[in-house]
Amino acid sequence: MSTVLIVDDDQSVRDLLSMYFTKADFRTLTAANGDEALAAVRSQSPDLVILDIMMPGKDGYEVCREIQATSEVPVIFLTAKDDEVEPIIGLELGADDYVTKPFNAREVVARAKAVLRRAKGTPAKPEQKPLTYPQFTIDPTTREVTVVGQFVALTPHEFDIIYLLATKPRHVFPRPEIMSTIWGYDSDYGDYRTVDTHLKRARQKLRDGGLTACTIETVWGIGYRFVVDEQE
Repeated sequence: MSTVLIVDDDQSVRDLLSMYFTKADFRTLTAANGDEALAAVRSQSPDLVILDIMMPGKDGYEVCREIQATSEVPVIFLTAKDDEVEPIIGLELGADDYVTKPFNAREVVARAKAVLRRAKGTPAKPEQKPLTYPQFTIDPTTREVTVVGQFVALTPHEFDIIYLLATKPRHVFPRPEIMSTIWGYDSDYGDYRTVDTHLKRARQKLRDGGLTACTIETVWGIGYRFVVDEQE
């Protein structure tokens, strides 16, 4: 039985999520603020933390930093704003996923299960090998990306998505396939904002690094593809 720590200053949110996670055969712990959350992580060693961003005292960002300084427990952020900036900050801090309020409690449980499946270990496939294109290399062994010879820092999920796309240039990867491959969600899962957020951020990092010979194209209504400009 996995243990989930639910951190939110709103008791109704804690109660709702506790009920749904209990029904899904999780052991649940709750915390109303950052200090309680950190104490619970130290004493109870949860398998997953559901962490609200906007809380009095220590906010979710600060709590996430402190958790990850001493633990590898995965974190899913709850954000009250449908704003790209908040989830990007959370993802840069190392959070595994985010859910925007108001949320569907079943969706939170589904995301938690997928994050836990991933956290339990999916070792790199033996056939994975470094990929080299004009101006761009990506190495799954060292988890390094270089653009025109310079290292570009990507988050783990950003790296995984870019590597997946780069394995098949010009192949269109539908967003459900990306979600299923990288996060482990069922292919019929309906919310793909996490994919879009990660790809938007990763694409900007590659551009800022000077990458012009390769692009990540959006195929509207379907997904994304990696394109190499052979003239570069």
